[in-house]
Parts: sequence; structure tokens; C-alpha cells
Amino acid sequence: MGSFDFVTFFFFVAAVIIFLQLRSVLGRRTGNERPPYDPYSKRESAKAPVGADVKEDGNVVTLPRRNGQPQSEGGFEAVDAYAKPGTELNASLREIAAVDQSFDPKQFVEGAKTAYEMIVTAFADGNRKTLKNLLSREVYEGFVAAINERESKGEEVKSSFVGVEKAEIVQAELKASEAAVTIRLISQLISATYDKSGAVIDGDAESVGEVTDVWTFARDTRSRDPNWKLIATESDG
Repeated sequence: MGSFDFVTFFFFVAAVIIFLQLRSVLGRRTGNERPPYDPYSKRESAKAPVGADVKEDGNVVTLPRRNGQPQSEGGFEAVDAYAKPGTELNASLREIAAVDQSFDPKQFVEGAKTAYEMIVTAFADGNRKTLKNLLSREVYEGFVAAINERESKGEEVKSSFVGVEKAEIVQAELKASEAAVTIRLISQLISATYDKSGAVIDGDAESVGEVTDVWTFARDTRSRDPNWKLIATESDG
């Protein structure tokens, strides 16, 4: 590992803080998983300036909750502020909020954006440990299979996450005690895949690509574990 210098110590402390403060993101699966989607396949790139900060990855990210405080006056203010009352999305989010009074759609989206960055970065780096903490078993197995295939060919992905331009909940569902929330994310990243000779075989190492993904997170609302896990991924467009 090399000498334990100040920089190493700084990032160690940062990782511990992230783990302690942001540890309620991702927890249980529903059993209705769709086939996992390779987050680096079939990207469409567009030239754009580069300059956004890239966060350090870690093991767990929090999908923010409301510190266990129930929503007042009927319990649906946060839901109604996010989705127009009377819509199908509002009704579905209300069902989840009814069994999990700490659920706040807006804060959930912010946490999902952070989780998205961590997962995409971990996939590019081949970081199986981080992925295992954030994904359902089925999705994890799909991601690891893609990593194994890449490594067996001597290929390497180098990427820089620029940021999420837009994220919104497009669907929510409560089946028995299992809550599932689907979010559509439009992000920007720089990504290139290199073969074992070092030649670029996919992506572009110098331009920012815009990516649209639809990801679903789920958890068992009866569980004391507040964590959500990614149970399904697909591309959009």
C-alpha cells in the first residue's frame, strides 16, 4: 500500500465519514429484477467542455431520509410537493410514504444520484466490493460477469464522472412490503475502453458523453434496515 502519508490518511478519514453519515442507501431486493444493463455499452457522445469535480467513491451512499420524522398533516406533504396530487405517480409514492413515514421523494432522488455515480465509477474500476454493497444479487452477478469478460480480454475502462444533469422519479410501486422506486437519470461522463495493446476500442477519452439510464431501487419496508439496493437497470434512448 505504500507509506501512510497525509493524503492517504485524509482519504481514509473521508471514507469513514461517508460511511457513517451516508449509510442508509441501498438494502433489499424484490425478486422482480430485470436483466442487468452494462452502464458502459452503446454510449452516445457529444463534445462538451470538461471541468466538473469527480467525487471519491466509497462503500455505501445514503438515499437521504427525513431522520425518521413523519410527515405532518396527513403525511403526504413531501410527496405532494414532488408529484402532482391526483397523478398515478403521486398515488404510488403516497403508498410508499404511508408505510414509511420518513420517505421523502426529493431527498431520495438526491441520494440516488450519489449512488448512481458510485456504481458507475465502481463498475469502470472493477470494484466488486463496492458493487456488492450497492446492488441486488442478480444485478451484481450481471455486473461482475461483464467485468470478468472485460478483464479476460485484457481490456480496461478509464472514466471520469462529470455529473448528473437531471434525475427524476418516473415510477413507484409497493407490492406487499416491498417498495420499488424507478428513477431516470441523465448524466455526463468521459469514458473510453482500451484493449490490451492500449488502443481505444470504445468511447472517447477526450469528449464528454451524455448518458440516459433508468434504474430501480428497492427495499423491504418492514425491515429495520433502511438501506435500498439497485435491483434493475436499463438504458433509455
